[in-house]
Amino acid sequence: MFALELASAPINSSFSDRFGGGGGGSGDEPASSIPPEFRSKYSTSFADYPQPLSDPVRTRIWGPPVVRGSADPGGPGICAFILTLFSFLLILATFPLSLCFSVKVVQEYERAVIFRLGRLLKGGARGPGIFFIVPCIDTYRKIDLRTVSFDVPPQEILSRDSVTVAVDAVVYYRVQNPTIAVSNVENFSHSTRLLAATTLRNVLGTKNLAEILSERETISHTMQSSLDEATDPWGVKVERVEIKDVRLPVQLQRAMAAEAEAAREARAKVIAAEGEQKASHALREAAEIISESPGALQLRYLQTLNTISAEKNSTIIFPLPIDILKHFLKPDKKEKKEMR
Repeated sequence: MFALELASAPINSSFSDRFGGGGGGSGDEPASSIPPEFRSKYSTSFADYPQPLSDPVRTRIWGPPVVRGSADPGGPGICAFILTLFSFLLILATFPLSLCFSVKVVQEYERAVIFRLGRLLKGGARGPGIFFIVPCIDTYRKIDLRTVSFDVPPQEILSRDSVTVAVDAVVYYRVQNPTIAVSNVENFSHSTRLLAATTLRNVLGTKNLAEILSERETISHTMQSSLDEATDPWGVKVERVEIKDVRLPVQLQRAMAAEAEAAREARAKVIAAEGEQKASHALREAAEIISESPGALQLRYLQTLNTISAEKNSTIIFPLPIDILKHFLKPDKKEKKEMR
């Protein structure tokens, strides 16, 4: 863009005088009259301008240049080197008292992330065991690698079928990469807790009440996958998520209890009716069998008397011959045929 502006814009008098482009003329020379050394000197790349800051044309067009060969502004400078040398000399001068401040120990389940003059040391986290620091210029932070569990506060969630429920869960996580956990996030523990509460609300907001109550394993697996993917740039590994409790409103609990009770009563009535139907079929078959043998009816009569006398001794029984009752009973179809 700047090269196009330079080609189309008129060249001022000082520029023309310097390169001899027409000597104090109107200053309307085309870009083709610019000497080759100027084109090679002012190329189209911003990083290719090792010219001094006093060059007015270069400064006017491109701004302050980047001088080649200068020290990397992101790397350690001479001040860092001096402070490091001074710190080592101080350690040697105060030896062995300086060992109390230089030697550190971390446990088997811990790692130490060391910063020297604000920069992360190469080699990653130190530990377990003994490691050394330079007291004046080094700072370190211990990171626990053990699995940590925390309770997600109860969340008031509106389900997909517009039912308000309070759900709480428990999350288990551990630090997988101590260096990333320190350098990429300010407080990985607090961030993981906030993310777990938000994820719980987002996941359960897409479920019905019946799915929340019956598909806890699926919901826990979905939350674990989502949290693990989100916390991976923080060096945190989410190992497990469990739905601990689902609390319903009192009115909804009463309505669900009444619904369940009504459903149980309906099933009980259906079962009783089916039992009566089966019993009637059985009695009908028994009556047909007994009707074929008159002696069987007499034996059944005596068996019934025995049962009554055994259960209720105060009952008075008057035996009555069955032959007398035959005159009062309607004749069967078979007897009508025989009479005809």
